[in-house]
Amino acid sequence: MAHPCILLVDDQKDIVRLLHSTLQTLGHQLDIVDAPSGEEALLEASRRKIDLLVADYLLPGISGVELLRKIKARNEGLKVIFISGMTERKARDEMLNAGAVAIFDKPIPLADFLDAVERSLGLVRTIFPPESSAAAEEHRQTLSELLTGFRQKITADAVFLISDRGRVLARAGDLYDSSMEVSLLSALMAIYSAGLKVSRFIRQEHLDNYHVFRGGDHDLILIPVDSAHALLLAGKDLAHADRIIKTVEGMLFVRGDVENILQSLGVAPAVMVTESTVPESEAMRFESDEPEPEVDVDALFVSAGKKSKVKDLNAFWEEAVEKTGNIPINPDVITYDEAHKLGLTPGKSSTIPIRQTGSLKKK
Repeated sequence: MAHPCILLVDDQKDIVRLLHSTLQTLGHQLDIVDAPSGEEALLEASRRKIDLLVADYLLPGISGVELLRKIKARNEGLKVIFISGMTERKARDEMLNAGAVAIFDKPIPLADFLDAVERSLGLVRTIFPPESSAAAEEHRQTLSELLTGFRQKITADAVFLISDRGRVLARAGDLYDSSMEVSLLSALMAIYSAGLKVSRFIRQEHLDNYHVFRGGDHDLILIPVDSAHALLLAGKDLAHADRIIKTVEGMLFVRGDVENILQSLGVAPAVMVTESTVPESEAMRFESDEPEPEVDVDALFVSAGKKSKVKDLNAFWEEAVEKTGNIPINPDVITYDEAHKLGLTPGKSSTIPIRQTGSLKKK
């Protein structure tokens, strides 16, 4: 079976080299072809079947959308990812309407780019993998059906059930533009985690917090299911003043069903956020009265090629102290050792009483 073929088209050689080398890190068997112009891309496409086109929107001589149409005429099922510096909504809509699975601005977010490549080619997801436990796989269909019914009832574009690690456990529908899905979900789960911490600060008995983003491609509403999962709803005008209450009530209703399924799997922690009910891992993550973790000095020594044993660390610090000594805070004060070197310490010919633990003031 032939390996999927990816055609990279951009007149900026450094971008092509970056994308080419990045794709090689995926570990999938891929044929990667480069072309600096639309004309050369058409020549490459006449020689082989192209599965994925990655092209700059603005190419010299021919636009990326025109190139897509010409190559797609000979490659049914062709997928395309556009690279663009264009920020206008009109240009973005043109690319999406042409069939783009993703659109990336420069500089390109590589994690999102690789995830889009895996999604478009139907490869095993390595950048943003779904939950892989047997229990999750067993009930994924049930959760997806539940979310699909809810999405249709509330006329939303997409509903996601996300774990606290930012992975999608179940979904229904798609975002208007899924190009930045990895980064978007990661950012939203950071907000979710901060919400859990606030809930602990104010000693909420239940996780009653909602995060609403209105406008743009979608309105987004994020609510926690428990201390390890959250529901994300995306759609037009969901957060409008005359609709927001009904939308949130609907999410709370489906949250109960989702929570029951998760608890039946034994993967859902308690929804209470008190000291006694938050799982140990969550308590460690969101503890409010403990400082942030200190830098792992042992790890730094390992990365520097040193042994990371306690005695080696102690020896390092002892050697450092021995070399530098105790530097006085007062610039007008010298140490006993310095005074001894200057001949100012008590000796057979000196009658100046001085303590070895003290210091002398400079004249």
